[in-house]
Amino acid sequence: MSENTQLGPFMDAELTSQPEVWAQAIAQAKSENLLPADGQRVAVIGCGTSWFMAQSYATAREAAGKGVTDAFAASEAFLGAERGYDAVVAITRSGTTTEVLEILTAIKGTVRTVALVGDITSPIMTLADAIVELPYADEQSVVQTRFATTALTYLLTSIGVDLSDAVEDAKVSVIAPVEQELIDAEQFTFLGTGWTVGLAHEAGLKMREAVQGWTESYPAKEYRHGPISIAAPNRVTWMFGEQPEGLDRDMVKTGALYINTTVHPLAELARVHRVTLERARARGMNPDLPRNLTRSVILGD
Repeated sequence: MSENTQLGPFMDAELTSQPEVWAQAIAQAKSENLLPADGQRVAVIGCGTSWFMAQSYATAREAAGKGVTDAFAASEAFLGAERGYDAVVAITRSGTTTEVLEILTAIKGTVRTVALVGDITSPIMTLADAIVELPYADEQSVVQTRFATTALTYLLTSIGVDLSDAVEDAKVSVIAPVEQELIDAEQFTFLGTGWTVGLAHEAGLKMREAVQGWTESYPAKEYRHGPISIAAPNRVTWMFGEQPEGLDRDMVKTGALYINTTVHPLAELARVHRVTLERARARGMNPDLPRNLTRSVILGD
């Protein structure tokens, strides 16, 4: 094994385990009744990766007719009584993120709270009214992969989304070889529609964290309102889910590599995890310990 292939061993093991842990989360979600009931007004909060998973869940829940659902970065959440939320759902791998803990402390006793957490020994366990425990999805790598997708798998299953295809597709995505064109690419833009916009934002964040690369992300129909101007040879535009009409034709003119497959979007995100890891390795970077990042942001430390 080369020196570079030994970089990121935690991320490698964690991203590869996603199909298995997603199946566990699906079974868990079907056996529990911890999340807000249909018809309730819900706010979903998180930071970084967890915020993007909140976006995907919020869009999917509302689209499924389960009730008004808003996603907020925990640092900028507007949860005053005038907004009329019946419940607040918090997503946090570590259970120690300052902004999330501050919000749960501030609203304790005024609105029902539910937390999805990886570390079940963390302070959040005594703050939220209900806990979705996902310790089997917790991670050692600073760069998140399986916790985020497992939390989203649980949330989507809870609103009736069948993710069996995602599990099967991911079995291939997490071990598929990465083409040299993707290893060498100068720039990536990720696109989504509806609930996959959050996946696009998360894909962009993964590559910024682990590869320190130039990545952007947008709702797909916004892409041709300016951002497509950066598409060029040796750059990649990656679409999660069904594309807007004619996007593929417009991409041909740019010379950029355009990726839009029939693979389930959640499994496509898992493929991005693999691409990200291999790009980091090719550059001699360790995504388990990326520059300037820690596993949890605890303000004041």
